[in-house]
Amino acid sequence: MAFDWKEVFTVSMVLFAVIDIMGSIPIIVDLRTKLGHIQSEKASIVAMVIMIAFLFVGEEILKLIGIDANSFAVAGSFVLFFLALEMILGIRLYKDENPSTASIVPIAFPLIAGAGTMTTILSLRAEFEKINIISAIIINVIVVYAVLKSSAKIEKFLGVNGLGVIRKVFGVVLLAIAVKLFAANVKQLFL
Repeated sequence: MAFDWKEVFTVSMVLFAVIDIMGSIPIIVDLRTKLGHIQSEKASIVAMVIMIAFLFVGEEILKLIGIDANSFAVAGSFVLFFLALEMILGIRLYKDENPSTASIVPIAFPLIAGAGTMTTILSLRAEFEKINIISAIIINVIVVYAVLKSSAKIEKFLGVNGLGVIRKVFGVVLLAIAVKLFAANVKQLFL
């Protein structure tokens, strides 16, 4: 296990793009308007616990059902690819039901630690050290907490156009990461 700042930065950027907390600000603001208060601390801690637990348990689940990490990483690259397309093109390929409560559901799960995040964590597990992934998860949770706490101010500051630009930029970054993840793991399937 080797701590590497470059890996932490790379994984942090991937998770930031997948979690897309900036793109979720309109949803968070809407929930805050409907429900009054969102427990930012609780949502952040629960999301972090879910992600770190899945980093360790997810691999065991794969072994249990007989799927190797490379196959999962290739599958994860497809999920990242479609998430990136959603962000770049402004379309919704996956739709959630409307939430009725906030904080744990839908903020911690599935908004922060959703299917895309879980798939990404297991895909990243094939490429990066666990300590670097955990560090990146913690960094992202701190960012998520800060965004949850100041979502109304951020929305006012950036405006709809600013949020759209950020979402598209991270979509392109995510698309490039998906291609790299696919290329790095697909050749292992044919050995």
